[in-house]
Parts: sequence; C-alpha cells; structure tokens
Amino acid sequence: MTADRDGSRPPQRLGLLLAWHGAVTQTRMKHALGAAGLTPRHAMTLMHLEGGPISQRALADRLEVDPSVLVGILNDLEGEGLAERRRDPADRRRHNVGITPAGQTALAKTNAALDEVEDGMFAGLSAQERDHLRALLDRVNTSADDFECGE
Repeated sequence: MTADRDGSRPPQRLGLLLAWHGAVTQTRMKHALGAAGLTPRHAMTLMHLEGGPISQRALADRLEVDPSVLVGILNDLEGEGLAERRRDPADRRRHNVGITPAGQTALAKTNAALDEVEDGMFAGLSAQERDHLRALLDRVNTSADDFECGE
C-alpha cells in the first residue's frame, strides 16, 4: 500500500499499516479460536503447557501476565478440564500446571484452525519469506506492558 506516483493514494505510515494488518489478523484468529472453543489467552496458555508441566510462576513470566491474571485463566481452563494445577511435591507452596488429555485435544483443534488462517493469510509468501517476516517482527520494539487485551 504505497502512494501512487500521481499522489492519488496517500502514503501509508508503517505503524498504521501494521496496526491495520494486526487488527485483521486478530479478527481472523479470534474467529478461528472461537470455532475451536478457546480465547486467545486460553490458547496461548495451553501452547505454553504443551511442553510439559511448569510452575505457575514460570508460566506467568512466559505469558508476561500478572500472577493474579493467570489465576483467572487457569480457573477457566481447569473448569473446562483442559489444564490442572498440582502442588509441587518438592515445595508444597508452589503449584505446577499441566495440560490434560482434553487440553491436548483442544490444542490440536486450535492449532489446525490457526494453521488454516495463517495458510490463507500468508499464501502469497514463500516459507523463506514467512521466516524473514517473523525475524523482522521479532525486532520491532514492543513491550507486553503496552498491550491491552480485549478479551
């Protein structure tokens, strides 16, 4: 979306262009996640649990959320039977969080839905271009502190 030589279309600010594509992406992802039965935060939490149990504190750090916010997310996931908290046998004050078999099933459905969205959105990019885009986005100066979740 660049300006035409005759000036009929205004030049697009990179930040606005990224925000527009981000909004479209967010909408498509939310629809896909909704069809799979999860919110974005629930899906991200399950994705972090896929590698095996993790302490609740470490999970909050990975998700870059306040521990009190994580408690609400985990309450939801436990209520649906998708994740479980257990006391750490080595330190009874600490909880470890794991994904359940039902959570694995929900995550597989979620990943399939997200794959479909991404394949459609990035169909015009080669695998190498997708990797390059990912690398460029990793270098954009953003912070979780600036994020406002609309859930």
